[in-house]
Order: sequence, then C-alpha cells, then structure tokens
Amino acid sequence: MLQPRWLPYLLIAPSVAFLAAFFLVPLGQTILLSFDGGQGFSLANYARMAGDLNFPTALRNTFALVAVVIPLQVALALVMGLMLQKMTRGRELVLWIWTIPLGVSDLAAGLVWLAILQDSGYLNTLLFQIGVISGPTGYLNSETPVALFFAVVLAEIWRATAIVLIILVAGIQLIPKEFGEAADIFGASPWTKFRRITLPLLKPSLQSALILRTVLAFEVFAVVYALGGRNFPILVGEAYTWQNENQNYGVAAAYAVLVMAISLAATVVYLKALRVDPETQG
Repeated sequence: MLQPRWLPYLLIAPSVAFLAAFFLVPLGQTILLSFDGGQGFSLANYARMAGDLNFPTALRNTFALVAVVIPLQVALALVMGLMLQKMTRGRELVLWIWTIPLGVSDLAAGLVWLAILQDSGYLNTLLFQIGVISGPTGYLNSETPVALFFAVVLAEIWRATAIVLIILVAGIQLIPKEFGEAADIFGASPWTKFRRITLPLLKPSLQSALILRTVLAFEVFAVVYALGGRNFPILVGEAYTWQNENQNYGVAAAYAVLVMAISLAATVVYLKALRVDPETQG
C-alpha cells in the first residue's frame, strides 16, 4: 500500500523530470561544450570569445541596455500601478490595454518598431509631412549608434514593461488598506506614504520583478536583431553569430555560459540588496 509520506514526491516527480530533461541536461551539455577544446578540458573557447573583435562592444552594449531599460521600466511600472490603484472605474480595461504588448512576440515587436523608425517608416513620413525634415533620416544604422541604442531601449520599454507592471500590481493589491488609512489620520503626505509604506511592503514584488526582468534583458536578441542587426552587437547576438554563421558551437556555448553567469550574479545581488525579513512582512 502506498505510504502517504511518498505522495508529495510523486506529485512533483513529473515537474522534476521535465526540468531535468529540458533544462538541466541541456545546461550541463552547454557548459561542457564551452570547455571542450577538441582535446579535452580547455579554456580555448573562452579565450577566443574574449579575443573576438565584437566582444567588448557586445559586452558594453548589453550592460548599457540593462542599466537604462530596467530602472525606466520599474519606475514606469510603479507609476502605472499606483495610477491603477487610484482608479475606481475602468481599472480592468486600462490594465488589459497596458498588457497588450505581452501578447506580441519579441520579433514582432522589433518589426513593429522597425516599420516606425526605418528610413521610409512612419516617423520619417510624419516628420516630412509636417515639414520638420526635408528627406529620410536614418536612425537604425552604424552611423547613428546613439539613435539605434535609444530605439532599442524604446522598443524594449514598450514590449516588456507590462511584465513588471503585472508583478507590481499584484504586490500593491496585497498591501493592507489599513496602513494607508492610518497614515492619512496622522497627516502623512503621499510621498511619505509611498516611501514609508508602499515601497517597504512592495519589496518582495520588486525583487521578483527585477530578477525576472534583468535575466530577460541580458537575453534580449530578437528586438535588437530586427532593429539593428549586426550594427548593434550584444552578447546573445554574438552567440547566435558564432553558432549559425561561424559554425563554432564551442565559442557560442562560451557566450551562453557568460550570459548565464552574469544573470546569476545579478540575481544574487537583488536577493541580498532587497532581502525581505519574513517577520516584518507578516
């Protein structure tokens, strides 16, 4: 007869098997491949990655993108979430409209912004018609790296802010209304309530949103590829190039392991910086 104490293990067994088969095994194979120099264990793939002409630029672009996009998305999602909290009618409709980009794939989002920002796109057409420019202006080529960078930032903010918004809205709804009412009685200003009540109680949600969004930001590829292609090197884009164009799977695996290591390091930083004491949350 089946013992009840085995039941929890049996229930999670399918999930564990799925995780092992489709995540842990490929992860282990990728790590081993990155250290395979052809004649046993070697750092040759990492040395070749570090010596790649595009590596410094890809590293700089990736970190710059994360450093700009993540704070803007969190700040924007916070403002949007607090606005929703104040609404009494139409909240669900507004939230639904704001989360529409979640239903758009990364590549499709990149193509949408490409149609807007390319030389013959909607933006140039509009500016020409109102007399701001006299001809097509390029924003997405190697000669305009700053404009290309901010185009990618804009596309990423439009595409992925909704992920942060949903997490923060869920966290805001869990904050007891009694805290805000008590603060109103004592005459606390909106800024004081936000700084002393909302932000501290929103730490778990902020932690989850930052971890998820940062990991996904380091893995960004389709939006960048659609808008700039090789004109805007990033780490995942270089991994794609080494695997598909150079047919060098070892160096591509080294890039993948590097992105994973950076993501894990960022996760540890967030876990420590936004550490939540369960007693204070209770």
